[in-house]
Amino acid sequence: MIELYTAPTPNGWKVSILLEECGLPYRTHWVDIGKGEQFAPDFLAISPNNRIPAIVDTAPADGGAPVPVFETAAILVYLAEKAGQFLPTDLRGRKEVLEWLSWQVAGLGPMLGQHGHFALYAPERLPYPTERYRRETLRLYGVLDRRLEGRDHIAADQYTIADMACWPWIRTWKAQGIPLEEFPNVRRWYDTLKQRDGLRRGVALGAERVRRNPQDDAQAARTLFGIAGKGLA
Repeated sequence: MIELYTAPTPNGWKVSILLEECGLPYRTHWVDIGKGEQFAPDFLAISPNNRIPAIVDTAPADGGAPVPVFETAAILVYLAEKAGQFLPTDLRGRKEVLEWLSWQVAGLGPMLGQHGHFALYAPERLPYPTERYRRETLRLYGVLDRRLEGRDHIAADQYTIADMACWPWIRTWKAQGIPLEEFPNVRRWYDTLKQRDGLRRGVALGAERVRRNPQDDAQAARTLFGIAGKGLA
């Protein structure tokens, strides 16, 4: 059994998508990051960086004690290897998937996260950081669009954890005001993957828990951003 500790965010959806796609049995434990549950000692024992998602594999392949895993790239690789799916075993295919997985966790996710913060959640709209992260966001969309030219998937000519890692962040395009029509290959890839049943189940997990605007909740605003919520000192 995989014990999944998560919240309904792009990073959380990466792992729930893979779990739904690969069929490994799992149980969900919700971590309310707006209330600061990610700082609880029990969670820190699993995820020392106090970030979701994290997992515990209660039946690891070596037959030993349960295995905790934190950080999404490590989790995706671990689960793909455990399931024997979505991560090629040939040298060149595996190399490509790991390259693009690294690209997502080092670039696409953090930059879109920063753009989303300054464009949507910051208590004061500051032109310099907003425009800086928007330019970088659009550059990364361009990188992905060129990569998907003539391809159905990001790496290894097949659906892999690289696609699963990138898709939930591209899903934020409308909220972030990204002109997706300017990236036709990304649009085609995004719309095609959206039809997958496993992916749809993965992003539906916890839909009722999505916090639309953390600034509307004073405690969430303080916990997530270190700021007061709207209208609060």
